[in-house]
Amino acid sequence: MGKLNDLSAAGTAVWLDFVDRKFLEAKGLEKLVNEDGLTGVTSNPSIFEKAMGHGDAYDSSLAEFDRTNPDAATIDRYEALAIQDIKAAAETLRPVYDRLDGKDGYVSLEVSPYIADDTDATIAEAEKLWHAVDRPNLMIKIPGTLAGGPAISATIAKGINVNVTLLFALDAYIRVAEAYATGLEERVRQGQPIDRIASVASFFVSRIDTMVDKEIDRRVGEGDADAEALKRLRGKVAIANAKMAYQWFLEFEKSDRWQALAAKGAQPQRLLWASTGVKDKAYRDTLYVDTLIGRDTVNTMPPATMDAFRERGTVADTLNEGVDEARQVMAEADRLGLNLTGVTDTLVAEGVASFAKAFDDLLGSIAAKQPAAA
Repeated sequence: MGKLNDLSAAGTAVWLDFVDRKFLEAKGLEKLVNEDGLTGVTSNPSIFEKAMGHGDAYDSSLAEFDRTNPDAATIDRYEALAIQDIKAAAETLRPVYDRLDGKDGYVSLEVSPYIADDTDATIAEAEKLWHAVDRPNLMIKIPGTLAGGPAISATIAKGINVNVTLLFALDAYIRVAEAYATGLEERVRQGQPIDRIASVASFFVSRIDTMVDKEIDRRVGEGDADAEALKRLRGKVAIANAKMAYQWFLEFEKSDRWQALAAKGAQPQRLLWASTGVKDKAYRDTLYVDTLIGRDTVNTMPPATMDAFRERGTVADTLNEGVDEARQVMAEADRLGLNLTGVTDTLVAEGVASFAKAFDDLLGSIAAKQPAAA
Protein backbone atom coordinates (compact mmCIF):
# COMPACT_ATOMS: atom_id res chain seq x y z
CA MET A 1 0.00 0.00 0.00
CA GLY A 2 1.18 3.52 -0.79
CA LYS A 3 -0.08 7.05 -1.20
CA LEU A 4 -1.85 6.34 -4.48
CA ASN A 5 -3.71 3.48 -2.80
CA ASP A 6 -4.56 5.86 0.05
CA LEU A 7 -5.89 8.34 -2.50
CA SER A 8 -8.25 5.70 -3.88
CA ALA A 9 -9.38 4.78 -0.37
CA ALA A 10 -10.21 8.46 0.23
CA GLY A 11 -12.67 8.39 -2.68
CA THR A 12 -10.55 9.74 -5.54
CA ALA A 13 -9.93 7.05 -8.14
CA VAL A 14 -6.46 7.02 -9.68
CA TRP A 15 -6.40 7.04 -13.48
CA LEU A 16 -3.45 7.34 -15.84
CA ASP A 17 -3.46 10.08 -18.49
CA PHE A 18 -1.23 8.16 -20.88
CA VAL A 19 -1.21 5.21 -23.24
CA ASP A 20 1.61 3.83 -25.35
CA ARG A 21 2.22 0.53 -27.15
CA LYS A 22 5.62 -0.15 -25.57
CA PHE A 23 4.28 0.71 -22.11
CA LEU A 24 1.40 -1.73 -22.55
CA GLU A 25 3.60 -4.51 -23.91
CA ALA A 26 6.05 -4.08 -21.03
CA LYS A 27 3.15 -4.63 -18.56
CA GLY A 28 3.52 -1.08 -17.25
CA LEU A 29 -0.22 -0.62 -16.92
CA GLU A 30 -0.62 -3.97 -15.18
CA LYS A 31 2.08 -2.95 -12.69
CA LEU A 32 0.24 0.28 -11.82
CA VAL A 33 -3.02 -1.63 -11.35
CA ASN A 34 -1.39 -4.18 -9.06
CA GLU A 35 0.85 -1.86 -7.04
CA ASP A 36 -0.88 1.53 -7.00
CA GLY A 37 -4.54 0.62 -7.23
CA LEU A 38 -4.93 2.27 -10.64
CA THR A 39 -8.50 1.92 -11.93
CA GLY A 40 -8.61 3.74 -15.26
CA VAL A 41 -6.83 5.15 -18.31
CA THR A 42 -7.52 8.21 -20.45
CA SER A 43 -6.27 8.94 -23.95
CA ASN A 44 -6.63 11.87 -26.34
CA PRO A 45 -5.26 12.92 -29.73
CA SER A 46 -2.20 14.55 -28.15
CA ILE A 47 -1.33 11.36 -26.27
CA PHE A 48 -1.70 9.22 -29.38
CA GLU A 49 0.34 11.72 -31.42
CA LYS A 50 3.23 11.35 -28.99
CA ALA A 51 2.87 7.56 -28.98
CA MET A 52 2.35 6.89 -32.69
CA GLY A 53 3.99 9.86 -34.32
CA HIS A 54 7.48 9.12 -33.07
CA GLY A 55 9.57 5.98 -33.22
CA ASP A 56 8.71 2.60 -34.69
CA ALA A 57 6.60 0.91 -31.97
CA TYR A 58 3.54 0.81 -34.22
CA ASP A 59 5.19 0.07 -37.56
CA SER A 60 4.73 -3.69 -37.57
CA SER A 61 1.05 -3.44 -36.62
CA LEU A 62 0.50 -0.78 -39.29
CA ALA A 63 2.23 -2.90 -41.94
CA GLU A 64 0.07 -5.89 -41.00
CA PHE A 65 -3.09 -3.80 -41.28
CA ASP A 66 -1.96 -2.39 -44.63
CA ARG A 67 -1.37 -5.83 -46.10
CA THR A 68 -5.04 -6.69 -45.74
CA ASN A 69 -6.36 -3.14 -46.22
CA PRO A 70 -4.08 -1.58 -48.86
CA ASP A 71 -6.59 1.09 -49.86
CA ALA A 72 -7.57 2.16 -46.34
CA ALA A 73 -7.83 5.86 -45.55
CA THR A 74 -5.35 7.37 -43.12
CA ILE A 75 -8.05 7.84 -40.48
CA ASP A 76 -8.87 4.12 -40.71
CA ARG A 77 -5.20 3.23 -40.31
CA TYR A 78 -5.01 5.41 -37.18
CA GLU A 79 -8.17 3.92 -35.72
CA ALA A 80 -6.88 0.39 -36.24
CA LEU A 81 -3.78 1.20 -34.18
CA ALA A 82 -5.64 3.14 -31.50
CA ILE A 83 -8.27 0.44 -31.08
CA GLN A 84 -5.54 -2.18 -30.56
CA ASP A 85 -4.10 -0.12 -27.68
CA ILE A 86 -7.52 0.62 -26.19
CA LYS A 87 -8.50 -3.05 -26.33
CA ALA A 88 -5.24 -4.04 -24.62
CA ALA A 89 -5.76 -1.45 -21.87
CA ALA A 90 -9.38 -2.53 -21.45
CA GLU A 91 -8.32 -6.15 -21.05
CA THR A 92 -5.80 -5.18 -18.37
CA LEU A 93 -8.47 -3.20 -16.53
CA ARG A 94 -11.24 -5.78 -16.99
CA PRO A 95 -10.54 -7.51 -13.64
CA VAL A 96 -10.93 -4.11 -11.95
CA TYR A 97 -14.21 -3.52 -13.79
CA ASP A 98 -15.51 -6.95 -12.77
CA ARG A 99 -14.36 -6.63 -9.16
CA LEU A 100 -16.01 -3.23 -8.79
CA ASP A 101 -19.19 -4.33 -10.58
CA GLY A 102 -18.81 -1.77 -13.35
CA LYS A 103 -18.18 1.17 -11.03
CA ASP A 104 -14.64 1.64 -12.39
CA GLY A 105 -11.98 0.00 -14.52
CA TYR A 106 -12.49 2.14 -17.64
CA VAL A 107 -10.34 3.20 -20.58
CA SER A 108 -11.32 6.21 -22.69
CA LEU A 109 -11.13 6.74 -26.45
CA GLU A 110 -11.97 10.14 -27.94
CA VAL A 111 -14.08 10.96 -30.98
CA SER A 112 -12.39 12.99 -33.68
CA PRO A 113 -11.71 16.60 -32.63
CA TYR A 114 -12.78 17.65 -36.11
CA ILE A 115 -16.44 17.05 -35.22
CA ALA A 116 -16.54 18.82 -31.84
CA ASP A 117 -19.33 21.12 -33.07
CA ASP A 118 -21.34 18.49 -34.96
CA THR A 119 -23.86 16.67 -32.77
CA ASP A 120 -24.97 14.05 -35.29
CA ALA A 121 -21.44 13.20 -36.40
CA THR A 122 -20.37 12.85 -32.77
CA ILE A 123 -23.21 10.43 -32.02
CA ALA A 124 -22.40 8.36 -35.10
CA GLU A 125 -18.68 8.19 -34.34
CA ALA A 126 -19.27 7.35 -30.68
CA GLU A 127 -21.42 4.42 -31.74
CA LYS A 128 -18.89 3.29 -34.36
CA LEU A 129 -15.96 3.34 -31.89
CA TRP A 130 -18.03 1.63 -29.19
CA HIS A 131 -18.79 -1.32 -31.44
CA ALA A 132 -15.25 -1.42 -32.86
CA VAL A 133 -13.66 -1.76 -29.41
CA ASP A 134 -16.48 -3.97 -28.13
CA ARG A 135 -15.52 -3.85 -24.46
CA PRO A 136 -17.96 -2.98 -21.64
CA ASN A 137 -15.29 -0.99 -19.81
CA LEU A 138 -14.79 1.48 -22.65
CA MET A 139 -15.73 5.15 -22.30
CA ILE A 140 -16.16 7.29 -25.39
CA LYS A 141 -14.77 10.80 -24.90
CA ILE A 142 -17.03 13.57 -26.14
CA PRO A 143 -16.07 17.25 -25.74
CA GLY A 144 -18.35 19.34 -23.56
CA THR A 145 -19.13 21.85 -26.29
CA LEU A 146 -22.65 23.13 -26.94
CA ALA A 147 -23.02 20.47 -29.63
CA GLY A 148 -21.65 17.88 -27.24
CA GLY A 149 -24.58 18.16 -24.80
CA PRO A 150 -27.25 16.48 -26.93
CA ALA A 151 -24.65 14.03 -28.22
CA ILE A 152 -23.94 12.98 -24.63
CA SER A 153 -27.64 12.40 -23.92
CA ALA A 154 -28.15 10.39 -27.10
CA THR A 155 -25.00 8.31 -26.55
CA ILE A 156 -25.89 7.51 -22.95
CA ALA A 157 -29.40 6.56 -24.07
CA LYS A 158 -27.80 4.02 -26.43
CA GLY A 159 -26.07 2.39 -23.46
CA ILE A 160 -22.59 3.76 -24.24
CA ASN A 161 -20.37 4.98 -21.41
CA VAL A 162 -19.21 8.58 -21.84
CA ASN A 163 -16.22 10.59 -20.64
CA VAL A 164 -17.12 14.25 -21.18
CA THR A 165 -13.91 16.14 -21.86
CA LEU A 166 -12.73 19.76 -22.08
CA LEU A 167 -14.83 21.15 -19.24
CA PHE A 168 -13.58 24.35 -17.66
CA ALA A 169 -16.64 26.34 -16.53
CA LEU A 170 -19.28 25.53 -13.94
CA ASP A 171 -22.16 26.26 -16.31
CA ALA A 172 -20.70 23.89 -18.93
CA TYR A 173 -20.35 21.18 -16.29
CA ILE A 174 -23.95 21.65 -15.14
CA ARG A 175 -25.11 21.35 -18.75
CA VAL A 176 -23.35 18.01 -19.30
CA ALA A 177 -24.38 16.63 -15.89
CA GLU A 178 -27.97 17.31 -16.85
CA ALA A 179 -27.33 15.78 -20.29
CA TYR A 180 -26.16 12.60 -18.57
CA ALA A 181 -29.35 12.51 -16.48
CA THR A 182 -31.44 13.10 -19.62
CA GLY A 183 -29.78 10.14 -21.34
CA LEU A 184 -30.45 7.89 -18.35
CA GLU A 185 -34.08 9.04 -18.20
CA GLU A 186 -34.50 8.15 -21.87
CA ARG A 187 -33.20 4.64 -21.19
CA VAL A 188 -35.69 4.31 -18.35
CA ARG A 189 -38.50 5.36 -20.70
CA GLN A 190 -37.34 2.68 -23.12
CA GLY A 191 -37.44 0.08 -20.37
CA GLN A 192 -33.66 -0.36 -20.52
CA PRO A 193 -31.41 -0.92 -17.47
CA ILE A 194 -29.20 1.96 -16.30
CA ASP A 195 -27.16 0.33 -13.54
CA ARG A 196 -24.19 -0.51 -15.82
CA ILE A 197 -23.94 2.88 -17.53
CA ALA A 198 -21.01 5.00 -16.38
CA SER A 199 -19.84 8.53 -17.07
CA VAL A 200 -17.24 11.00 -15.87
CA ALA A 201 -17.12 14.77 -16.38
CA SER A 202 -13.51 15.79 -17.06
CA PHE A 203 -12.94 19.17 -15.47
CA PHE A 204 -9.61 20.68 -16.56
CA VAL A 205 -7.65 22.41 -13.84
CA SER A 206 -4.10 23.66 -14.38
CA ARG A 207 -4.82 25.38 -17.69
CA ILE A 208 -7.15 27.79 -15.88
CA ASP A 209 -4.40 28.88 -13.49
CA THR A 210 -1.94 29.18 -16.37
CA MET A 211 -4.16 31.67 -18.20
CA VAL A 212 -5.41 33.54 -15.12
CA ASP A 213 -1.91 33.80 -13.61
CA LYS A 214 -0.59 35.19 -16.90
CA GLU A 215 -3.20 37.96 -16.77
CA ILE A 216 -2.44 38.61 -13.09
CA ASP A 217 1.28 38.88 -13.82
CA ARG A 218 0.62 41.26 -16.71
CA ARG A 219 -1.51 43.57 -14.61
CA VAL A 220 0.88 43.47 -11.66
CA GLY A 221 3.78 44.22 -13.99
CA GLU A 222 1.95 47.25 -15.31
CA GLY A 223 1.45 48.59 -11.78
CA ASP A 224 -2.27 47.81 -11.44
CA ALA A 225 -3.86 49.54 -8.44
CA ASP A 226 -5.15 46.13 -7.28
CA ALA A 227 -1.76 44.45 -7.59
CA GLU A 228 -1.68 43.07 -4.04
CA ALA A 229 -5.19 41.64 -4.27
CA LEU A 230 -4.37 40.13 -7.65
CA LYS A 231 -1.22 38.46 -6.35
CA ARG A 232 -3.21 36.81 -3.57
CA LEU A 233 -5.28 34.99 -6.22
CA ARG A 234 -2.30 33.51 -8.03
CA GLY A 235 -2.60 29.72 -8.17
CA LYS A 236 -5.98 29.66 -6.43
CA VAL A 237 -8.67 30.22 -9.06
CA ALA A 238 -8.56 26.79 -10.72
CA ILE A 239 -8.89 24.94 -7.42
CA ALA A 240 -11.69 27.22 -6.23
CA ASN A 241 -13.49 26.70 -9.55
CA ALA A 242 -13.19 22.92 -9.17
CA LYS A 243 -14.47 23.03 -5.61
CA MET A 244 -17.55 24.95 -6.73
CA ALA A 245 -18.22 22.26 -9.32
CA TYR A 246 -17.95 19.57 -6.65
CA GLN A 247 -20.36 21.43 -4.37
CA TRP A 248 -22.87 21.53 -7.23
CA PHE A 249 -22.41 17.76 -7.70
CA LEU A 250 -23.14 17.14 -4.01
CA GLU A 251 -26.32 19.20 -4.19
CA PHE A 252 -27.47 17.62 -7.45
CA GLU A 253 -27.21 14.10 -6.05
CA LYS A 254 -29.72 15.14 -3.35
CA SER A 255 -32.25 16.36 -5.92
CA ASP A 256 -35.50 14.51 -6.62
CA ARG A 257 -34.42 14.11 -10.23
CA TRP A 258 -31.21 12.30 -9.38
CA GLN A 259 -32.71 10.33 -6.50
CA ALA A 260 -35.31 8.87 -8.90
CA LEU A 261 -32.50 7.66 -11.15
CA ALA A 262 -30.39 6.40 -8.24
CA ALA A 263 -33.36 4.32 -7.09
CA LYS A 264 -33.12 2.50 -10.42
CA GLY A 265 -29.40 1.85 -9.94
CA ALA A 266 -27.90 4.87 -11.72
CA GLN A 267 -24.22 5.52 -11.10
CA PRO A 268 -23.19 9.11 -10.35
CA GLN A 269 -21.34 10.96 -13.08
CA ARG A 270 -18.07 11.41 -11.24
CA LEU A 271 -16.07 14.59 -11.59
CA LEU A 272 -12.70 13.78 -13.12
CA TRP A 273 -9.86 16.22 -12.52
CA ALA A 274 -7.84 16.51 -15.73
CA SER A 275 -4.84 18.64 -16.69
CA THR A 276 -3.41 17.98 -13.22
CA GLY A 277 0.25 18.30 -14.18
CA VAL A 278 1.64 21.52 -12.67
CA LYS A 279 2.80 24.02 -15.30
CA ASP A 280 4.22 26.68 -12.94
CA LYS A 281 7.37 25.57 -11.13
CA ALA A 282 6.51 27.96 -8.29
CA TYR A 283 3.80 25.49 -7.22
CA ARG A 284 4.37 22.08 -5.66
CA ASP A 285 4.11 19.35 -8.24
CA THR A 286 1.25 17.58 -6.44
CA LEU A 287 -0.90 20.72 -6.05
CA TYR A 288 -3.77 19.60 -8.28
CA VAL A 289 -4.00 16.23 -6.61
CA ASP A 290 -3.54 17.17 -2.94
CA THR A 291 -6.27 19.83 -3.09
CA LEU A 292 -8.96 17.89 -5.00
CA ILE A 293 -9.59 14.75 -2.98
CA GLY A 294 -13.11 13.61 -2.18
CA ARG A 295 -15.78 10.97 -2.61
CA ASP A 296 -16.90 9.99 -6.12
CA THR A 297 -14.10 11.75 -7.98
CA VAL A 298 -11.29 10.71 -10.32
CA ASN A 299 -7.87 12.23 -10.85
CA THR A 300 -6.23 11.36 -14.16
CA MET A 301 -2.52 12.04 -13.93
CA PRO A 302 0.35 12.04 -16.39
CA PRO A 303 3.13 9.65 -15.30
CA ALA A 304 5.30 12.42 -13.80
CA THR A 305 2.47 13.66 -11.55
CA MET A 306 1.71 10.10 -10.49
CA ASP A 307 5.37 9.59 -9.56
CA ALA A 308 5.40 12.85 -7.61
CA PHE A 309 2.28 11.98 -5.64
CA ARG A 310 3.55 8.50 -4.89
CA GLU A 311 6.62 10.07 -3.31
CA ARG A 312 5.28 13.16 -1.54
CA GLY A 313 1.53 13.51 -1.95
CA THR A 314 -0.79 14.31 0.94
CA VAL A 315 -4.14 12.55 1.41
CA ALA A 316 -7.05 14.32 3.13
CA ASP A 317 -10.69 15.16 2.35
CA THR A 318 -9.62 18.44 0.78
CA LEU A 319 -12.57 18.98 -1.56
CA ASN A 320 -14.78 19.62 1.45
CA GLU A 321 -12.24 21.91 3.10
CA GLY A 322 -12.09 25.66 2.52
CA VAL A 323 -15.34 25.83 0.57
CA ASP A 324 -16.18 29.30 1.88
CA GLU A 325 -12.67 30.46 1.00
CA ALA A 326 -13.15 29.05 -2.50
CA ARG A 327 -16.34 31.08 -2.89
CA GLN A 328 -14.45 34.18 -1.77
CA VAL A 329 -11.72 33.50 -4.33
CA MET A 330 -14.32 33.28 -7.10
CA ALA A 331 -16.02 36.45 -5.89
CA GLU A 332 -12.70 38.28 -5.72
CA ALA A 333 -11.75 37.12 -9.22
CA ASP A 334 -15.03 38.56 -10.45
CA ARG A 335 -14.54 41.83 -8.53
CA LEU A 336 -11.08 42.25 -10.01
CA GLY A 337 -12.32 41.68 -13.55
CA LEU A 338 -10.38 38.54 -14.31
CA ASN A 339 -13.21 37.47 -16.64
CA LEU A 340 -13.31 33.77 -15.84
CA THR A 341 -16.08 33.26 -18.40
CA GLY A 342 -13.85 34.63 -21.11
CA VAL A 343 -10.96 32.51 -19.87
CA THR A 344 -12.96 29.28 -19.90
CA ASP A 345 -14.53 30.00 -23.31
CA THR A 346 -11.05 30.59 -24.73
CA LEU A 347 -9.70 27.42 -23.16
CA VAL A 348 -12.45 25.29 -24.69
CA ALA A 349 -11.74 26.71 -28.14
CA GLU A 350 -8.00 26.32 -27.64
CA GLY A 351 -8.45 22.78 -26.35
CA VAL A 352 -10.41 21.71 -29.42
CA ALA A 353 -7.88 23.43 -31.70
CA SER A 354 -4.96 21.84 -29.86
CA PHE A 355 -6.41 18.35 -30.19
CA ALA A 356 -7.18 19.01 -33.87
CA LYS A 357 -3.58 20.12 -34.44
CA ALA A 358 -2.29 17.00 -32.67
CA PHE A 359 -4.64 14.92 -34.81
CA ASP A 360 -3.35 16.65 -37.95
CA ASP A 361 0.22 15.83 -36.96
CA LEU A 362 -0.69 12.27 -36.04
CA LEU A 363 -2.48 11.56 -39.31
CA GLY A 364 0.39 13.17 -41.18
CA SER A 365 2.88 10.84 -39.50
CA ILE A 366 0.75 7.79 -40.29
CA ALA A 367 0.19 8.91 -43.89
CA ALA A 368 3.96 9.18 -44.33
CA LYS A 369 4.25 5.47 -43.56
CA GLN A 370 2.97 4.25 -46.89
CA PRO A 371 0.98 1.01 -47.17
CA ALA A 372 2.99 -2.01 -48.27
CA ALA A 373 1.06 -2.21 -51.54
CA ALA A 374 2.13 1.31 -52.45
